[in-house]
Amino acid sequence: MSQIMENPKGGCVLAGINSVLGAIDRACPILHSGPGCCMQTTAADQGQSGHKSSCFVSGVSLPSSNMLEKEVVFGGTDKLRTTIQGAIDIIDADAYFVLTGCTAGIIGDDIASVAEGYWEKGFPVYPIETPGFAGDSNLGYEVVWNTLIDQVIEKEVPKDERLVNIFGIVPYHDPFWSGTLEGIDRILSRLGLRVNTFFTKYQGIETIRKCSGAALNIIVNPWLFKGPAKKFEEKFGVPSIRIPGLFTGATDTSAFVRAVGKALDLEEKLVESVVESEEDYVYHYLGQAIGVVSWKRFAVVADANNAVGLTRYLANDYSFTPVLVIVSEPIFRPEDKERITGQIQNLEYAVPPKVLFLTDQYEINQAIREEEREITLLVGSSNEREIALEKDIQFILAAFPMNERLVFNRTYAGYRGSLTFTEDIYDNN
Repeated sequence: MSQIMENPKGGCVLAGINSVLGAIDRACPILHSGPGCCMQTTAADQGQSGHKSSCFVSGVSLPSSNMLEKEVVFGGTDKLRTTIQGAIDIIDADAYFVLTGCTAGIIGDDIASVAEGYWEKGFPVYPIETPGFAGDSNLGYEVVWNTLIDQVIEKEVPKDERLVNIFGIVPYHDPFWSGTLEGIDRILSRLGLRVNTFFTKYQGIETIRKCSGAALNIIVNPWLFKGPAKKFEEKFGVPSIRIPGLFTGATDTSAFVRAVGKALDLEEKLVESVVESEEDYVYHYLGQAIGVVSWKRFAVVADANNAVGLTRYLANDYSFTPVLVIVSEPIFRPEDKERITGQIQNLEYAVPPKVLFLTDQYEINQAIREEEREITLLVGSSNEREIALEKDIQFILAAFPMNERLVFNRTYAGYRGSLTFTEDIYDNN
């Protein structure tokens, strides 16, 4: 290692894969790894996401080959076969996914041939050959979907012009993922659409198999899912639109609704009627609290998706002054950084905030500590609570990692989520 990172937000790619599979109904990960990877990869994402973990199988309950010195020297495929068979015998899953830890990746165990042997016996066992050292949690989301595109999703599925797929909301790496997907589903259903969220409504492997019949892929993320989206369109002919940040509040959510309506060529009257009724709902409540509104200068520390959405809501819809926005996940492509920065700084009224891309907690704290302009509200993760206390700043816990609150289906996204966010701002004065 050339450097040490303080408090990284998330785990290795194996942690991301584990979390995504854990959110799919009746999917069973099987780890081909050393002892401890099951618990540690679960703790890295699910364990820091509002105390909500997989309800099917997760953590120390995950099947694992628990590779030791013997397997490192002589190979671990025999032990893996025993582990897979045990999982099939005990866990009644709709699909089993074999994941490689760092140890298996280094010695080069051929998990694909092992999985193929079970396919020949009629068991749905899929290999994912991406060891933990290959990247971080976000990569895990793309790895899972590349695997599903290559091995699970069916071709020649009849097209449904009212069916859409939602991508870009990463289970557990976004603590509000359940509520956010439910909120998106509710809004799009009002447009007469059927929605594949993949991680709610008990949607599982069968939904994934048939999702190539959708009319549109909607990517709600400013940078993630670029490769899988291209592969999906080339293989299944489903076009994509990218929503460049998780929308919070009436302004950006209405833009989202109109973008979907345009992409699907929906009747304009229908789209505008949904927008009008949803905006009326939000403004009716905001209008009742106009007397308690207080002006704040704020900073946001979050993943790109939430950094965009929360900043734009507070600045555009609520007229707070943005001072500093720190995107706290690793972003490597320059064009992605430009897109994210543009979304954060292209505001309707406010002076654009300073935008930094920092992943090391020491550097994040220093940036907040050394900011010359006054900050009176800090929106961030559990990692930023300490610096907020040090500077005596009002603090809102709204990003991953989230250790001090329980989250079921809460969300800050969309029309109604913005009301919840606003309530929390004034509940934390």
